[in-house]
This record gives sequence, structure tokens and C-alpha cells, in this order.
Amino acid sequence: MSRRRIGFWYRFAAVLCKPPLMVLIKRDWRGMENIPAEGGFITAVNHNSHVDPFAYGHFQYNTGRVPRFLAKSGLFRKGFVGAAMRGTGQIPVYRESTDALSAYRAAIDAVERGECVAFYPEATLTRDPDLWPMTGKTGAARVALQTRCPVIPVAQWGANHLLAPYAKKPDLLPRKTHQVLAGPPVDLSRFYGKEMTPDLLKEATEVIMAAITAQLELIRGEKAPATPYDPRQVRIEQRRRTRGKEEARVHEEQETAVQEKTAQGNTAPEKAVREMTEVEHEKGHGK
Repeated sequence: MSRRRIGFWYRFAAVLCKPPLMVLIKRDWRGMENIPAEGGFITAVNHNSHVDPFAYGHFQYNTGRVPRFLAKSGLFRKGFVGAAMRGTGQIPVYRESTDALSAYRAAIDAVERGECVAFYPEATLTRDPDLWPMTGKTGAARVALQTRCPVIPVAQWGANHLLAPYAKKPDLLPRKTHQVLAGPPVDLSRFYGKEMTPDLLKEATEVIMAAITAQLELIRGEKAPATPYDPRQVRIEQRRRTRGKEEARVHEEQETAVQEKTAQGNTAPEKAVREMTEVEHEKGHGK
């Protein structure tokens, strides 16, 4: 099967979601010609707003190749949302469980069936202060090297103006523009046929993230930082600073204790001399 039909649930979701998106967001979409017309492939997309999965999904839907997102397993369990997630063929991610690898296997199966699987390689909203893509997780690279499918880097910008990362209220006016630029497939051929070691997957992921960042530079008209924001390294540095401050505090307390003890030691002889002088003085008056 070269490609999956859109199906009832996806069309129904489009009927519900497209009208408000059309009202809230203007569109500047480019690069649709880079979306494969047939066969399975991956899109690797940056993430800077809780709204952008819907905005990007609208773009991808209009290409005729609907995406299968990887989403938290809790969304699939019950109610209308669960039915829609299952009906549209989204892929549940079971974190920290015995089923944690099932999303990886399901993504491979979907690509091999001729579908589009959409990855947010950052795995969460970017924490870069200027909203550039962070370092990525290796899931997209792993699926790409396993299947040797095309990986299309997709950059998006503008949904973050409608709803900033971690903001609770949207900024509706003036009407925002959602920009999307899909680039040509990422060349991962130099990694084919090699053992998928952690180092190799990390390097392939860096190539994918660099391609996404390059597309976003074209949209924003500016250069990204030379080194991507790395949440893990930031956490390590924060823990190091915290540990350093704690060690400095303990050292200061120890220094203070030593100084107090020294002061007490120096005062004892002085006190003894003073007491002896007072005794001698009293004896003198007694005479």
C-alpha cells in the first residue's frame, strides 16, 4: 500500500478544526512540493506552541498526506478524544512502561504501510529563550535509519504568537500568521548499513535538527545560535551551581565556627588574668 486514505475520522476532525483555524490564523505555507506524493515518510517538526500541532496538522492535511502523530497514551483511553485519536490513526506513546517501545514499532509499521509519521524530535515545547529548536531525541532518526524512508524537515513559526509557550491565554488580535516551510529530504545515506549505536543515532539526530533549524532561519530571516539549547546540559549546570552554592555555604559555616572557637580560646586566658588581678586588688584593700 503506497499511501493510506484520509478516512472518516480525519475528515471529521478537519470539519471541526479547520473553521476556527481559518478564522484565527493567516497562512504562509511553502514547500508542499517536498512532501512525497506516494510512499511512507517522516516529517520532523519544531515545536514552540501548544497550538502548533493543530496549525501544522492543517498544513499537512492540505497536502493530502495526513500525519500520524506520536501522542501521550492517556489521550487514547476514553471519551470522544480517545475515539478520535484512535480513529485518525495516531500513535500512543507509553512512557516509562513495558510498552515504551511500542510507539517505535508502530511508527515503523506506519511508514512501511506508506503513511506519514510526524515527529516532534524535541519531544516537548522548546525551552530555548528565543524559541529556536533544541537538541532532539533520537526516535525520528531511529525510524528513518530502520526504514530508509525520506525525512522531511519542517519549520513553523507564528502559532507561538497566538499562544506563547506555557501561556494560559491566547493573544487573538491582531490576527497572527502561521508560517510553514517544508524543506527537501534530509540526506542520511552516510548512516545506512551501520550499527545503530547511541553515538550514530545522536549524530543523525543532529543532522535532522540542523535541517529543521535551517528552514526556520529562512522563515525568521536570522541566524540561530551556533550551539542548540540542550536542556540536559542546562540541568547539569544548574545542579552544579546549586551544589557549588551549598558547598560554599557549608564552608562558610565551618569558617565561622572555627573563628568563634578561636575567639573563645583567646578570651579564656584574658579572663583568667583579669580574675587574678581583681583578687590581688581585693587583697591589697584588705591590708
